[in-house]
Amino acid sequence: MDDAVVISDTRRWVILGCSLLAALTTTCVVSGVAYLIPSLHTDAGLSLPQASSLAAVPTIGLMIATIPWGILLDRFGERLVLMVSLSISLAGAAAAAVAAHSDSSYLVVGAALFVGGLGSGAANGASGRIVVGWFPAHRRGTAMGIRQMAQPLGIGVCALTMPAIAADHGPAAALAIPAIVTAAGLLAVTVGITDPPRRTVPQEAGSTPMHAPNPYRGNSFLARVHGVSMLLVIPQSMLWTFAPTWLIVAHHWSPQGAGVLITVTQVVGALGRIAAGRWSDAWLSRMRPIRVIAVAGVASMCALAVADWFDSPVAPALMAVASVISVADNGLAFTAIAEFAGPAWSGRGLAVQNTGQYLVTAATTPVLGGLIAAVGFPAAFALTALAPLVAAPLVPEEAPSRVESPGVPSPDDV
Repeated sequence: MDDAVVISDTRRWVILGCSLLAALTTTCVVSGVAYLIPSLHTDAGLSLPQASSLAAVPTIGLMIATIPWGILLDRFGERLVLMVSLSISLAGAAAAAVAAHSDSSYLVVGAALFVGGLGSGAANGASGRIVVGWFPAHRRGTAMGIRQMAQPLGIGVCALTMPAIAADHGPAAALAIPAIVTAAGLLAVTVGITDPPRRTVPQEAGSTPMHAPNPYRGNSFLARVHGVSMLLVIPQSMLWTFAPTWLIVAHHWSPQGAGVLITVTQVVGALGRIAAGRWSDAWLSRMRPIRVIAVAGVASMCALAVADWFDSPVAPALMAVASVISVADNGLAFTAIAEFAGPAWSGRGLAVQNTGQYLVTAATTPVLGGLIAAVGFPAAFALTALAPLVAAPLVPEEAPSRVESPGVPSPDDV
């Protein structure tokens, strides 16, 4: 084995931590505006669908740019692409805060948020590649679970800070939070990330890593994982985007109280992703846990709908349970895609995964806002349960073969 791939466990975990922070910036830039929906709705006079549409703007930017970023990752590696992408994301997030502070129109704020979303498209795929590149197969599920903590932790940061800041100082001040987090992520990438090396692997005559066999040809495994993940992101989108509005507007919680509950929920959700990853390592399976999580998602969303319909005091607790379940599958799908696609295609494979999920999020956020306005939260929760119900039987069997990423030490090496 090349000496370049021998690093200490401490260094491996430092790289993972920096990757987590880089991915956390995406969540804050793309999802943070959702935590201003109550302020935009009650204070700025926007309708719920209008405020929801503004919250979806960074997701649209991310969705457009993710696959191009994935191609660049496959060609140029992780650290350089992350530095460029996070610089763009920081510029957009900072511009949105400045535009809002100067009372610019929401079109101008939306344009800045769009740029921030464009820059955010590389971090999820890059950090996933780093995990697969530096961790052996029998530890990847756990390591990816830790990396996937970025989403719930990012949501927790936004939920704990942005509604309270908006209530006290206005939306402009709250929009500074994603910019601050992105600056910290850019610093972490610059000083802490090392690209995982790639072993030389046999290639067909005349082929190059960029022209390795297309993993989408010959079987439906990747396509089915993408489809299942797109369905399972719908309840996640519902709960992450509208839980603050549900608590503050429908149940008359204070912004601070809602922020605390959602933050605690997201922390538990982050730990749940680690548990799901460890579960998949123990089972030697990524797909069987996803199937179980889908079934649990149906049950939890239905229970929440019933509790909210009867105005039960346990409804907030059930919302927390449903939120934890809704995020548990992401790391498992990410790991399976990167393992199956291999290093020459994982950037693009993870980009397709992210694009599909963010496409669904961007498309459903305004629809869900309109649905809530039309039929109320309980019915909307019940209808959302249809997505994991459809997803459960579509989960594929285990991948036909495991791809061991070049540059990854084998289990005997660590």
